[in-house]
Amino acid sequence: MADTPLMKQYKEIKSNFEDSILFFRLGDFYEMFFEDAVKASRELGLTLTSRNKEKNVDIPLAGVPFHSADSYITKLVSKGYKVAICEQTEDPKMAKGIVKREVVKIITPGTVVDVEALDAKSNNYLMSILKIENKLGIAYIDITTGEFKVTEVEKDDDFVKLFNEINKIEPKEVLVTEDFYGEIKEKLDDFLQKNDSVVTFVNKVRDSAKYLMDYFEIVSLESYGIKDKKGIIGAAAMALDYAATMQVEHELTVEKIEFVNISNYAEINAITSRNLELLKNQREKTIYGSLLWVLDECKTSMGTRLLKRFINNPLLNVDKIRKRQEDVQYFIDNILIREDLREKLENIYDLERLLGKIIFGSENGKDLTALKKTIKSAVEIMKILGNTDFFKDIDANILFECYKIIDDSINEDAPFSVREGGIIKSGYNAELDEIRNIMNSGKDFLLDIEQREREATGIRNMKIKFNKVFGYFIEITKANLDMVPEHYIRKQTLSNSERYITPELKKYEDTIINSKAKIEDLEYHLFKEISGKLKEHRKILSELAERLAYIDVMVSFAVSAIENDYAKPEMNEEYSFEIEGGRHPVVEKLIGRTDYVSNDTVFTEKESFVVLTGPNMSGKSTYMKQIALISIMAQIGSFVPAKKANLSIIDKYLTRIGASDDILTGQSTFMVEMSEVSNILNNATEKSLIILDEVGRGTSTTDGVSIATAISMYIHDKIGAKTVFATHYHELTDLENKFAHIVNYRIEVDEKQGKVMFLRNIVKGGADKSYGIEVAKLAGLPKEILVESKKILKRLEQKKELIERTVDVHQLSLFGGNSELENDFQEFENESANDFENTESNQFYTEKLVQVEEEKESLLEIVNKIENYDVNNVTPMDAIKFLFELKQEIKKEN
Repeated sequence: MADTPLMKQYKEIKSNFEDSILFFRLGDFYEMFFEDAVKASRELGLTLTSRNKEKNVDIPLAGVPFHSADSYITKLVSKGYKVAICEQTEDPKMAKGIVKREVVKIITPGTVVDVEALDAKSNNYLMSILKIENKLGIAYIDITTGEFKVTEVEKDDDFVKLFNEINKIEPKEVLVTEDFYGEIKEKLDDFLQKNDSVVTFVNKVRDSAKYLMDYFEIVSLESYGIKDKKGIIGAAAMALDYAATMQVEHELTVEKIEFVNISNYAEINAITSRNLELLKNQREKTIYGSLLWVLDECKTSMGTRLLKRFINNPLLNVDKIRKRQEDVQYFIDNILIREDLREKLENIYDLERLLGKIIFGSENGKDLTALKKTIKSAVEIMKILGNTDFFKDIDANILFECYKIIDDSINEDAPFSVREGGIIKSGYNAELDEIRNIMNSGKDFLLDIEQREREATGIRNMKIKFNKVFGYFIEITKANLDMVPEHYIRKQTLSNSERYITPELKKYEDTIINSKAKIEDLEYHLFKEISGKLKEHRKILSELAERLAYIDVMVSFAVSAIENDYAKPEMNEEYSFEIEGGRHPVVEKLIGRTDYVSNDTVFTEKESFVVLTGPNMSGKSTYMKQIALISIMAQIGSFVPAKKANLSIIDKYLTRIGASDDILTGQSTFMVEMSEVSNILNNATEKSLIILDEVGRGTSTTDGVSIATAISMYIHDKIGAKTVFATHYHELTDLENKFAHIVNYRIEVDEKQGKVMFLRNIVKGGADKSYGIEVAKLAGLPKEILVESKKILKRLEQKKELIERTVDVHQLSLFGGNSELENDFQEFENESANDFENTESNQFYTEKLVQVEEEKESLLEIVNKIENYDVNNVTPMDAIKFLFELKQEIKKEN
């Protein structure tokens, strides 16, 4: 059966947007057909119906009202779908045949422009990546703010540097060529899944440099600092072209390209960001309990977004850090200015996104009113800071002009819709005022008609009403129908009344409706004209937004410093790194300043590697993290939780904390641990800070100690980075005596009358006990288990000592007996048997004692083999084979 003209039009349009759900405008609804209808019904909970059932053609159908479509579109996009918006491009009343329709925009996760649907405190980035030889060009754009940045990284093993940037930027949509996707598929898919992001395949833009120069109307890319950077140029063109293609009917908000030189910032990879909980906590993935939570005293969304970028990108330049510190100090010292600013900043709307909507063409009357209020507050802030350089080169006269444009024209209570009138003030436009007068007089005339008809008919409760279907009509109740004049024309019958019109009423209805349509059209035209005038000043408004965001962050740092008793850190370009009375900023805020035990930290060229020992729950991890957090806070310009600090610049923050399997890649805890440590060792420099927590615990104790020792030696000898290595392997404390720059520290423990208290003080020296049973007691384990644990611990320690003595004695007298040692073994067996009255425990330890005896014999056999092996008469290969056999024998015994 042949398609109807409408369905033929639909299929033709849909064929060009196969990868999108097509919202097809039909009157007051967006309709979806076929597979699109099925998907939308499933994802949005819409009723799925059918079209053309009477013709035995079952076409799935689902629809949403056009005025509430944004919320449905947002839901689909958040689930990773693209949505193509197909509008009626001509007035249905004027159409000859089928109404013309075309797709006016495509909304994807990276090109959402409905700012109400976005997180106000986060950017919504679209990212593109292009590989040219061994360089990776990266571009990322937030079309709601106009921010467009580019950078470049070297291609390295496993694309570590690339994914450092991806995890920092957190794009909602990633553009890549299909061939390059194959190289990064596993890691990119992992990121996409964890961040609810999508990947889109695109082609390179032909002559990318020309494309960019044409777009920005410039003759060279040199002014952007990317003239010879082919990867960046290609990636930038890909992102810009894609965004422009998605937003067919709108102008993009992008004004410039900003080149970000990543060598100006310290490196924080995704693992470190997660371990240190910089932007969100590890458990709920929310801001609560993160460094951002502590520092974010910002009053504007722009400020919070900038603060996030600061935390992700600590500065390496000491002068720039000191400039931020000076600005923070200014707001600390000037309390009246600080409090006045905080009050004014509360009245600042999201200027970046307001400006984006104006440039984009999606603004409404309330947006312009918000812009006016923002400009007013901004000018007041400029006056408060008149003696500073915060607003250098910002022309207040232009801001006043923008304010006046809005104040003269836009009603304070302007509606959200720009198509229904009520936006423009009376007195702004003479033609509009004249049409309004006609319409208002027409309304008065309707009231006059109503009064005259009541008197003429005697129907006192007669009313003139209006709806969109019938227009104006006279409603008369059933009780008064016998009084209706003959010239009344019946339009509708209801259960309790009848509706009529008269020739006179119809005439004035036409006048009023025509006037209303003229008013709506003229107001829309005037509104866009006003927006156009504001758009001419977008550069200064964009600069104003940047300055306000920066001031908001600096004031936020000042408030945090005052409320939390932070100190201004000194910054140096040497190796020295000293913190006096340091505290963990998050833990301190959670438990209270008075309950937190502060600690010192010192790194020098002489003592650069700390082996930290102490029981679980004693504060080792908190202490290590606080060192990194204090350093990061210092390098973003914040004051720090310490009595005082003199810190060297850290170029990379590298951490291995915690243990977990990587289910997605099928890697065990130990494999994940070793992969992360490998990344640290391959990327660390002398200027890096390395935090290692219990490395090696994912395997056997022997292997773990060996690996932990080798890692420590490598960092000490080959890298020289500032390092804190927390461990339960007390064997590592021996390294202090063998390596010049390794020093032992421990968590101080107070042990009195069998009770243990963790003092959380960091003192020099290594711990000699793990206090595991005491920790179990604090955790609330049943008393019976604790008693049994102590007995077991005592036996195991005695067993270890006896085996060690067995080996030592045998080395002194290989074939000689030792009656004292044999007596000790017998005493050990007797004590163990008497120690446990419980039958099952007794049986368990009987078995263990047999095992001890067997292990003793096995050790003697192995030592005997080694003693009798003639190393002078074997080849290297024979020796290796012998060692391998011994290793296999030991494994078998264990």
